[in-house]
Formats: sequence, C-alpha cells, structure tokens
Amino acid sequence: MKKIVPLEEGDYYLTPEGYRCFTEQYLLKRGYCCESGCRHCPYGFNNISLKKK
Repeated sequence: MKKIVPLEEGDYYLTPEGYRCFTEQYLLKRGYCCESGCRHCPYGFNNISLKKK
C-alpha cells in the first residue's frame, strides 16, 4: 500500500493552465517513481524514451 504524504509549502505550484505540478521536493518525500514523466522527476525517468536512465 502506498503511503499518503501530506502537502506542504513548496511541494507543488500551479501551471498557467491551472494544473498542480509537483516539485522535486515532494517527489523525493513520496519516495518512489510513478513513471508518468513528471516534469521535476528526481529519479531519472525520461518520458521521451519511457525508461529510467
């Protein structure tokens, strides 16, 4: 089961389109890569090639 990580200041920002974009800070706290091509992925997942570096 995946743990729920409460959001804190600096964990995300809103894009001009109104979407929530998670920061590297939050993704590291979450503790795993979801392999969805997150913009600030600290785990080296490359959405273009769909694999981890």
